Amino acid sequence: MDGTTSIQPEQRSRSDRGEFHGQLIALLPKLRVQALALTRNRAAAEDLVQDAVANALAAQDSFTPGTNFAAWMHRILRNRFISTLRRQRETTDIEDLPMSAFAVNASHEDRMVLKELSRALGRLPSEQREALFMVVLQGLSYEEVAQATGCAVGTAKSRVFRARRQLQTWLAGEERSGPRIEDSKLLVAIGETRIGV
Repeated sequence: MDGTTSIQPEQRSRSDRGEFHGQLIALLPKLRVQALALTRNRAAAEDLVQDAVANALAAQDSFTPGTNFAAWMHRILRNRFISTLRRQRETTDIEDLPMSAFAVNASHEDRMVLKELSRALGRLPSEQREALFMVVLQGLSYEEVAQATGCAVGTAKSRVFRARRQLQTWLAGEERSGPRIEDSKLLVAIGETRIGV
């Protein structure tokens, strides 16, 4: 022997699995948010997360420790969602926006603003809505969104930009592009993120 301690494959495998499971558990809340953004239905979102976790556990040996676990999991969730849609060949009901995602102790006016925002979010194309949720609610960088959704970084930035611009237009009561709203409670609700990250 050369005096160095070597880790047995079983030990490395157990420690890697423990780290894998820890990362998976820590990521569950963000996966639920993404699933809600995709399915627009709480029960379907829970099923989607469960299926994605089952797929990830079955494929955990294919994950390379030290790489971006969150992007890997978001990709599995998204692919699972697409596979489910293809299997069903039905349209998904997007009328059910979970109001609990916007739950606040607020005045009547604020609740009205959130309802209007909820309706506007439901009108966005799913790719734009998903990218906006991933950046604003989950705090992912554009690079992570691009990796998770399988698009270029510029495309991810464009989707978020277009979603914000379209929301501004709709929430200002305009159907076509108009002047930007500088001071609005709705923009505060949407949130500002880093451009060019």
